[in-house]
Amino acid sequence: MNENVQPIFILPEDTKRTSGKDAQRMNIAAAKLVAETVRTTLGPKGMDKMLVDSMGEVTVTNDGVTILEEMNIDHPSAKMIVEIAKTQEDEIGDGTTTAVVLAGELLKKAEDLLDQNIHPTIISKGYRLASEKAQEILNSMAENVTENDSKTLQNIAVTAMTGKGTEHSKSLLADITVKAIKSVAKKEGSITIVNTSDIKIEKKVGGSVEDTELIEGVVVDKERVSSSMPRVVENPKIALIDSAIEIKSTETDAKISITDPEKMQAFLDMEENMLRKMVDKITASGANVIFCQKGIDDLAQHFLAKRGIFAARRVKKSDMELLSKATGGKIVSNLDDLTSSDLGKSGVVEEVRVGDEGMIYIKECVKARAVTILIKGGTAHVVDEVKRAMEDAIGDVAATLRNFKAVGGAGATEIELAKGIRKYADSLSGKEQLAVEAFADAMEIIPRTLAENAGLDPIEVLTDLKSKHDKKIKWAGINVFTGKVMDAWKEGVIEPLKIKTQAVSSAAEVACMILRIDDVIASGSSGGGMPPGMGGGMPPGMGGMPPM
Repeated sequence: MNENVQPIFILPEDTKRTSGKDAQRMNIAAAKLVAETVRTTLGPKGMDKMLVDSMGEVTVTNDGVTILEEMNIDHPSAKMIVEIAKTQEDEIGDGTTTAVVLAGELLKKAEDLLDQNIHPTIISKGYRLASEKAQEILNSMAENVTENDSKTLQNIAVTAMTGKGTEHSKSLLADITVKAIKSVAKKEGSITIVNTSDIKIEKKVGGSVEDTELIEGVVVDKERVSSSMPRVVENPKIALIDSAIEIKSTETDAKISITDPEKMQAFLDMEENMLRKMVDKITASGANVIFCQKGIDDLAQHFLAKRGIFAARRVKKSDMELLSKATGGKIVSNLDDLTSSDLGKSGVVEEVRVGDEGMIYIKECVKARAVTILIKGGTAHVVDEVKRAMEDAIGDVAATLRNFKAVGGAGATEIELAKGIRKYADSLSGKEQLAVEAFADAMEIIPRTLAENAGLDPIEVLTDLKSKHDKKIKWAGINVFTGKVMDAWKEGVIEPLKIKTQAVSSAAEVACMILRIDDVIASGSSGGGMPPGMGGGMPPGMGGMPPM
């Protein structure tokens, strides 16, 4: 071999490269750190995190996805774990911590197998087999829930909110959640469609969490445009207008030259008449309440107030759509087309003072397909956390109604799942069997964490749980308040099946993806990829080719 041949560089010199086992260790360590961060928040006895952003804004929460998003994580593998939490949040709205903790534990168990010189590809294959079997086991163990089973649905909502700062009022909030979901749920054949965006959550600081209320209609965070308008309108006819009740200005810069003072007056009179005609069109339709997505001219406000019409302007597009669903009114883009058939109806429209600000309540809508939950609380932090808890509860109840299946919580499902996967592992041969067994062990991290967060002895609790499951008590779970084993289903600790199936499949997928990475190549900050000698970060003659 010629010793004078220079080494070949194919990457800029400021590129960081980690390969082989080092890359795997680094990625697994990052993923485990993310899981450890949120692990202490799991369960009714989980702790909260205080997050302070660069602007000094404080968030106090134990919601997994909120913590991970606010943390501003930079490591590429850690970001992949955060993605699971986001997917879980988008799909169900709850179970984010479970998904992340499972992914971290799967990688931790994989690390033990890598130490035994088992190839990552074999571990990935075993995890994939176990994940497919897990879906099968979960579906077969789930219980059926009907939409008329309000008690079970309320228990699902209570389970979602337990440990999230809503302890004292969770039964009231669960009742509100189930009523809201039932209001917006639509039947299409045998399928129930629940669009959670039809449930608007408004929050106001003031009062206590017990003052939270469900409004059969919409609450708009606006005030009427003029105090001389009526504050309350009974049996209103509501016009939803998506055009400005103003004089349109020209698109291009135009100048109007007026030489005679009388012409000036005529010009102003013409503007006034145009506005008066707009108001006449609204009055002719029979509308006595207007929600306008754009602006309303001051003079038009005066004319509307004179005729006793209640008006709000610059209403958000999302609110306009909810108003349309709640009142049955059509959003009209051209005032000339406004007719009585476009108007929506409700029992009452009123402006209510909440604290210093006014809010408009559109209440008592018949067959409202959009409802509002108005959350109240003593401080902004309390209200924010209650809102997050309500979003979790709404997501859980909606997820249950999508496939009408639920499972026991309190770690019961995971112990039963681990038992089923171990049985499956016995039917396999080869090294994949070790990976499937590792997958089963990883499932037990959920009951173990619930026990640890409650200050209990995890080994004692797990042994107790396993013996109960061996005696065919399917929903034997841990009561974190007493430290004893309970029947989770009978005690009302119930979760939607979808939380578990999504969390297990996401965690397995991301664990397999991270395990298969054996090389991490991070570009340097200065522009790599330039020709040699042009600031690419390499000495001349080292640009990737030996000298000629």
